[in-house]
Amino acid sequence: MTRPSWVNLNGAWDYAILQKDDPKPERFDGKLLVPYAVESTLSGVQKPLLPDERLWYRRMFSRPGAKGSARVLLHFGAVDHECNVWVNGKYVGAHRGGYLPFVFDITDVLGDGENELLVAVWDPTDKGLQQRGKQVLQPKGIWYTAISGIWQTVWLEAVPKISIESLKLTPDLDDRSLMVDVKIRGEAEGVQVQAEILSDGEKVSLGSGQGNRPIRCEVPDPRAWSPADPYLYDLTVRLVCDGKILDEVGSYFAMRKFGLVTNKQGYLRFALNDEPLFLYGPLDQGYFPDGLYTPPSEEAMLFDIEYTRAIGCNMIRKHIKVEPLRWYYHCDRLGIIVWQDMPNGGLIDGEVVAVLSLIFGFHRNDSCRLGRFGRAGAQNRAEFKAGLEGMIDHLYNSACIAVWVPFNEGWGQFRAKEIGDWVKRQDPTRLVDHASGWFDQGGGDLQSKHVYVKKLKRPKRDGRAFVLSEFGGYSLKVDGHLWDAGKKFGYRHYDSREALMEAYQELLENELKPLILQGLTAAIYTQTTDVEIEINGYLTYDRQVEKMDPDNLRKVHTTLYAKFNEATNG
Repeated sequence: MTRPSWVNLNGAWDYAILQKDDPKPERFDGKLLVPYAVESTLSGVQKPLLPDERLWYRRMFSRPGAKGSARVLLHFGAVDHECNVWVNGKYVGAHRGGYLPFVFDITDVLGDGENELLVAVWDPTDKGLQQRGKQVLQPKGIWYTAISGIWQTVWLEAVPKISIESLKLTPDLDDRSLMVDVKIRGEAEGVQVQAEILSDGEKVSLGSGQGNRPIRCEVPDPRAWSPADPYLYDLTVRLVCDGKILDEVGSYFAMRKFGLVTNKQGYLRFALNDEPLFLYGPLDQGYFPDGLYTPPSEEAMLFDIEYTRAIGCNMIRKHIKVEPLRWYYHCDRLGIIVWQDMPNGGLIDGEVVAVLSLIFGFHRNDSCRLGRFGRAGAQNRAEFKAGLEGMIDHLYNSACIAVWVPFNEGWGQFRAKEIGDWVKRQDPTRLVDHASGWFDQGGGDLQSKHVYVKKLKRPKRDGRAFVLSEFGGYSLKVDGHLWDAGKKFGYRHYDSREALMEAYQELLENELKPLILQGLTAAIYTQTTDVEIEINGYLTYDRQVEKMDPDNLRKVHTTLYAKFNEATNG
């Protein structure tokens, strides 16, 4: 959804932290660098926002150049958690939920000179039941520093009165086509939609149809997207009326197909473009020591993805966080397959249940006594489902995403089988891991296991594809590169790079490879980087130290794909 004209509002904003019920501030405490959360060092503030407090922002801006009847839109990439917005003292709207974008039409409240933007944010963090991921007010173990307020880009754009509000792009490799579903903002009567597909700058096809109706565009001799060849087509979508172009946006897509196939031994395998493919890569939580949820730069965002690819991985599990769309674009163009988690909310189980689940396979029925999961309230459940639907809609066009993960390890889990079926109806083009790790309800496409400290083994077959959606977590403490030198968390600890590398190779050779022969089709290692006191990353938290030799990692990972091909074709 690119347009040439937009105005970035990131930068130094005035901020104030007041009691939650106080009126708007008469004066401000200082400057905060947007889009960094107030808790981060890069924000320039580095203060927690407590549940009884409210964070206020103020910024002055000029009206963007807009012709005639153009509308001015104010975009927020993401604000955690509850946000209210005023322009020039006039209320323009609110949003709840810390992970998804939202937009306000502010045309009618703008002045010709300087305009005032005022934003108020409240965030209960782990004192509430809202979707919050791993954020806590008191970090420990696998629970990390909270983020509050604006943490993704804020921007303005001027659009025509009749404009393109959203695109939904569905490639069909078998049909050699792309379905383009355009939602129009404003009066759609008499408006025609044109969708032009380009390959390496050359026009491939042009589809057209009436507004607010799906359009089929032919893609002759499609070049299929894959990690080996992550080819992207360009797309231009226009609104036309009486021969005049009303609006135009740029986009892109990939021709690819995700699914499952059965091999000669009767095992279900993940399939890309109808071909079996073994998926291997890290759990990635998207935390940075200086920016927390927000990377310090484009290069930092890209570094983690490129490193994952360089060590021979073809997938990433984006764990309990929704990234800015630019992150998914980089995965699209680099050929990294993504499993996307829904950020958790509700209640988590304590350490006793965690040990019972990991070691002894303790199980709960998630369709009753929902208060145990923090999901007793109908409104709370509805908010989760609305957020999940919003995430799927928001990321639907990302070519790289192959699997949706609604629940992880029982956190805020409820009626996972029902939710998994619903997700499949929302998006039948992808697979669903309905309950990653614990409390499997027998739904979704995947039999999904988390295994730490125990030996890896294959569970009983149940008609779904077998995946290790978390394993490993081998740890190495690297002095001088620790978030807290006095604390550490990991599953198995080693004293040197050499010992860690040897143990990692043995784990893959002696435990993981035999499972590939028994039907294992994907494995996710914990994790890309250390996160705060959790020190089980391939990299230190500051990304300065590679804990294992990257060439050796690439070699051992390559043998996994070879073993999978042998098992599939043998």
